[in-house]
Amino acid sequence: MIEFKRPELEDKELIESYLHRQHSRSCEFTFANTYLWSRHYSVKFAIIEDMLVYKSEGEEPGFTFPLGDEKNIQRAMEAIDAWCKEQRLEYHYHLITKEQFEMMDRLYPGEYEIVYNRDAADYVYEREKLANLSGKKYHGKKNHVNKFQKLYPDWKYESITAENKEECFQMALQWRKNNGCEEDEEKNAEMCVTLNYLRLFEELGMRGGLLRAEGRVVAFSIGEALNEDTVVVHVEKAFADVPGAYPMINQQFVIHETEGFTYINREEDTGAEGLRQAKLSYHPVYMVEKGTARRQKK
Repeated sequence: MIEFKRPELEDKELIESYLHRQHSRSCEFTFANTYLWSRHYSVKFAIIEDMLVYKSEGEEPGFTFPLGDEKNIQRAMEAIDAWCKEQRLEYHYHLITKEQFEMMDRLYPGEYEIVYNRDAADYVYEREKLANLSGKKYHGKKNHVNKFQKLYPDWKYESITAENKEECFQMALQWRKNNGCEEDEEKNAEMCVTLNYLRLFEELGMRGGLLRAEGRVVAFSIGEALNEDTVVVHVEKAFADVPGAYPMINQQFVIHETEGFTYINREEDTGAEGLRQAKLSYHPVYMVEKGTARRQKK
């Protein structure tokens, strides 16, 4: 019998003991991400054959690729298959990366079919390029940063701490009001997660920074180490009426909070055209493609 449960704060050490064995740049698999979003979507986890597996509820449950030691992958997948047969459930694997699909195909040659979802692909950038914004490709971004610095000569960057995170919280509440999030279910869920990143900033082990202009907080960014060479940015908020605030917080967070890392994962665009163009404008070095895998019926 496999028992799935919703992740709680006390599960952080256990879950991270499996996550830290991976070398994935997929943004989903940090404890903070799955813990906070499980409050809005029905996501549970179980340890199956000494492997971490997440399950999304629904008419057809979706499982993540088993995470842990590679030697246990096949046993975990067979246990999932047996459990679903016992429950008489059709199922699939989701958020499967190319590397994970290759492992599945080695274990079960030709048995699984994968369909990639462009909207779920993560954007990964070279840290040095986001920090320096040098060269023709980043000329426009550099101009926005320069404009911000000229308009707000008293600007200041600060790392987020217990002393200033309440100001970020209040700025986020104002951002939510300015952007009509209460009338949009998805936007409201995303803002609830943002506020909880701030509430549990220390407990979740986040790193972050804020931007001041004329003394007030006009932007902030929150992320964490994804692995030994990559930082993932979970949250970035700036007031739209402050010219250059977004590119400025983007650059300053990278400069001050990601030293020693090589890559920055800025997550997916969810298919939103404006967000897609904004992420493409920073010229990702590559995309972390993800898809859905189903065992083909014989």
